[in-house]
Amino acid sequence: MRDLKKNQKTNKKVRQNRLKQKKKPLNWRKLLHRTLRVGVATFSAVLIVVGGFFVTQLLLASDLFRVEQVTVQGNSRLKENQVVALSDIQIGINTFNLDLGLIGRKIEENPWVESAHVQRIFPRQLLINIEERQPVAIINLGYLYYLDSQGEIFKVLGAADNLDYPIVTGFDYTKAQEHNPEYAHQLRQIVGLLADLSQRKLFSLDQVSEIHFATRGGLSLFTLKGGVKVKLGYTDFSRKLDRLERIYTQLQPKLRLLDYIDLNVDEKVIVRIEQLKQLAKG
Repeated sequence: MRDLKKNQKTNKKVRQNRLKQKKKPLNWRKLLHRTLRVGVATFSAVLIVVGGFFVTQLLLASDLFRVEQVTVQGNSRLKENQVVALSDIQIGINTFNLDLGLIGRKIEENPWVESAHVQRIFPRQLLINIEERQPVAIINLGYLYYLDSQGEIFKVLGAADNLDYPIVTGFDYTKAQEHNPEYAHQLRQIVGLLADLSQRKLFSLDQVSEIHFATRGGLSLFTLKGGVKVKLGYTDFSRKLDRLERIYTQLQPKLRLLDYIDLNVDEKVIVRIEQLKQLAKG
């Protein structure tokens, strides 16, 4: 009985010792200030969007941004008026109504144009910067086409086009149009070979009339003088041409008597003089 009473007294004391939590009153001023800030921010954002819309409409309708001049840079083969005609840009149109990427792609449809970039020069000018293809050879695919410095076949030759380039033979039209991987590789090799020849002095590009590709045998050159076949094979063209140049001054006067020059044997230049035999028989 004593213990029970003792426990009751203890529990009573514990209850009396508990702190009563009082509810804090709402800070209406702080709450109102926060709500006001959110409202102002929202209203400002809406105002900016609406204002931007109206400003855009004014700019689109304004005469301030009507195109008055189109300038072309980077062109040498194509005339400025040809490039402007390809762009289909109308003088007087608002500059913001133009899709610059689409205009560039239209210009690139011309075979001479490798790339075209269009930019606005505010307030009333457009600048078209083009990069033209550079032909390095003519490739015979039934019709004659230009081959550019990247190894791409890009244009069938017309009556007014320049023919003063080495001619490339041995390629099939269908496989070339299908971008056959072997053909693409060989065309890039030919471009590299032409670049090498253009830097040489003894056996240079002006002494080459034709480059021929054969699936069996690789690449061969034909000299402009005498039409002598120079067999190069598949690789190491630069090293093989170095070897030819060491004796080319002696061979050059006799080119009309030579049948072919073979550079495919390491450290040797094999020369066949079959025409000399035919002359002796005659």
